[in-house]
Amino acid sequence: MPSKLDMSADTGPRCQSGVCMCKQLPQEDSRQYYRWQSFGPADRRTEDLWVDLNTLHKSQIRVHGILSNTHRQAARVALSFDFPFYGHYLRQIIIATGGFIFMGEITHRMLTATQYVAPLMANFDPSFSKNSTVRYSDNGNLFVVQWDKVRLKDRESEGPFTFQAALHRNGTIVFNYRDIPLPVVKINSTEHPVKVGLSDAFMEFLPSSQPPDAKRRTIYEYHRVEIDTTRIVNRSAFEFTPLPTCLQHTSCDLCLTSNLTTGCGWCNTLQRCSDGIDRHRQEWLEYNCPEEVSCIFHVYSTNISRIDNEPIVAAQIIMFQHHQNQQSLSSFLSDLQAGPPNQKGITENTAIIAGVVAALVVLVALTLLAVYYINTHPTVAPPFYLMQRRTNNYWPSMKFRNQGCHSSYAEVELGGHEKEGFIEAEQCC
Repeated sequence: MPSKLDMSADTGPRCQSGVCMCKQLPQEDSRQYYRWQSFGPADRRTEDLWVDLNTLHKSQIRVHGILSNTHRQAARVALSFDFPFYGHYLRQIIIATGGFIFMGEITHRMLTATQYVAPLMANFDPSFSKNSTVRYSDNGNLFVVQWDKVRLKDRESEGPFTFQAALHRNGTIVFNYRDIPLPVVKINSTEHPVKVGLSDAFMEFLPSSQPPDAKRRTIYEYHRVEIDTTRIVNRSAFEFTPLPTCLQHTSCDLCLTSNLTTGCGWCNTLQRCSDGIDRHRQEWLEYNCPEEVSCIFHVYSTNISRIDNEPIVAAQIIMFQHHQNQQSLSSFLSDLQAGPPNQKGITENTAIIAGVVAALVVLVALTLLAVYYINTHPTVAPPFYLMQRRTNNYWPSMKFRNQGCHSSYAEVELGGHEKEGFIEAEQCC
């Protein structure tokens, strides 16, 4: 089940893939997209992960003038490489003064809600002191943004925070903490959300009664990674390693047979592999991919007949309708190819017909199993398509409507599951 889109402070339990998890436990992430490790002050790895910007040449570092002198602002920055985030390749990000990076493609004033890389999202005010800066570096393989000596708004006396987020070209994300004068649990979330971790969402266009120029979008957070914030201390670090996703497969065969991923389906129309829950979900539904997910495979049978003591190999073409809640293709093929029977006296046409009939029997059995599976496991990824079409939507959502361009973002995420009327800015910031 997608992680709950909690618009206030995150304090309660959260469910992932049908298992309820508490924020205090490090195992809260389903480990479907990332696995992470934490390193303390005594770990040698902590120093290896820290990127010391002070040792770099000045030409390699940029101090962002706007972000370093404002409060509650965000600015778009272009990367010199394609960064994979939840399987999607991004070339632009948005850095916010509040200790996080917004990774979404559509900018809006509720940047803190989802689609973020947040080493320490909080109400920081870099404009308080000339020593407080937001600076970053990009060497073509590593992008690092550092919130340097930033202080909490209206709590400046409690000391400066210095921490950074590092985005590696291979998709690895590192949170480094140098100076943390206050435990994260003691940071007030009333005026600004306090979050640490990763999040992504997909956006859908819904019918609207508004004028044509007032587009209505609804965004759904389908996954987030949360970490144990009690481990955030001076000279600590977290390393997030990306896991394989369906989107990385570029052929139908790999999509349905790879041991690296599960629940993937191939859409011939889009020539894309997906489980239907990613940023391309709108297109996945528009092109009817949940029903069309299929592929043509060649199943080979040998020793059908012999000519001059040489075997003739006959190929039978079977349309395999691979839905995400059915057994894997490899299992399907193994059933069909489990040792050729004695073909003596059986014609080639008879063998082909028998194979097709066997395939149909398997598909009918899988369909019955799929129906049973959906009804007994309503919180896992395969039934999402059906859930989406129920009257009571399982995904808490936010709805947006277009207005002008804003570089600021809202401090407070109001309570409730469904948010109406948040202002969405055009991509001009």
